[in-house]
Amino acid sequence: MRKSVFAMIALMGTSAQAEILDSAANGFTLSNAIAVAVDPDETYQALVGRVDQWWPKDHSWWGGTFTIDPVAGGCFCERKGAQQAQHLRVTLVDPGKLVRMTGGLGPLQGMGLDGVLEFRLEALETGGTTVTMYYRVGGYTTDDLSQFAPVVDQVQALQIGGLKRLLDGEDEAASDSP
Repeated sequence: MRKSVFAMIALMGTSAQAEILDSAANGFTLSNAIAVAVDPDETYQALVGRVDQWWPKDHSWWGGTFTIDPVAGGCFCERKGAQQAQHLRVTLVDPGKLVRMTGGLGPLQGMGLDGVLEFRLEALETGGTTVTMYYRVGGYTTDDLSQFAPVVDQVQALQIGGLKRLLDGEDEAASDSP
């Protein structure tokens, strides 16, 4: 999985505004933002209802099917036959405004780290929506997490870039990316 992540970063640009808000040996906070031409309600529906179309398949364990159950306690899950993974657990849903989930994504999960991932949706005065993907990660590890922050930030820019491409109609399945 790590090799494909680095390959994607090298091959693809992104239109997301990425920022490492802070990083230290025990954690980091990231922010990636996009602007789309659709309203917050339509953006929310795509975010939770069409995640399998915008979350890249090579940011998965098996290239399975992604779902988000948008209720408190719901699952951002991946399934492929008997193989199943809970990527994150939904902790707060405010349709058209905010989705908050907790857990460690990808290799962070196996490292025993935890995080809070939020998708913040804000209506633009000119129409459309700003979507901010905010991720705070922390926990005990012998690794220096400040070294992970730039890579995770770039990966998240690619992920939210898939949502932007879907909502902008640039491609119907971000999961087809190399």
